[in-house]
Amino acid sequence: MNAAHPPKPARPLPTIIEARTLLRGQPELLITHQGELYRLRMTRNGKLILTK
Repeated sequence: MNAAHPPKPARPLPTIIEARTLLRGQPELLITHQGELYRLRMTRNGKLILTK
């Protein structure tokens, strides 16, 4: 190990949340981020779409 270049700390793993938990049985969810409104919706085929 080189003292001049210590190893970078490991990045924490991202939190995993099941999409169905977020949607709570609804087809879409509205999310605010930095004053903007986003829509997360699940399609009939089970895909997720996030739009502004």
